[in-house]
Amino acid sequence: MLMYQVKPGETLESIAADFRTTRQALLQANPGLNGGQVSAGQSIIIPGIRNPDTIPYRIAVSLSGRTLRLYEQNRLIKTYPIAVGKILTQTPRGEFVIVNRQPNPGGPFGAYWLSLSKQHYGIHGTNNPASIGKAVSRGCIRMHNRDVLELASIVPNGTRVSITP
Repeated sequence: MLMYQVKPGETLESIAADFRTTRQALLQANPGLNGGQVSAGQSIIIPGIRNPDTIPYRIAVSLSGRTLRLYEQNRLIKTYPIAVGKILTQTPRGEFVIVNRQPNPGGPFGAYWLSLSKQHYGIHGTNNPASIGKAVSRGCIRMHNRDVLELASIVPNGTRVSITP
């Protein structure tokens, strides 16, 4: 299970939304939570998400370089070109994990969707391959469909995703 450190301003409800779980599931996994109140710096268990420390893979996204790098045991395996968020809808920076996935999500999301631990954000394919390499999305990380399919076949849920400027 994933141990998560509460960030300033977060509530149990916002954490549940980010990790696509319920407030009740968080309360059951953390019986010591007094009335469901959390505070910044507190560690809580996120049920159903694998501990990223047990996963040999990690993903590093460079927003300025518009690249997604896949590492295994700190060895670079592959670099993929990506599209990122535009000025008004920037891709969030920080440390996230992949929380769930959906093949063929439909619409503009291409062949695959990998949800990040921030509600409404993910790594996905595209129905507009010409957008790759540009800052054009609503904050998600877009990949060529063949690339997101390859990535999804390698990394499990719980994989760390670091997004840097």
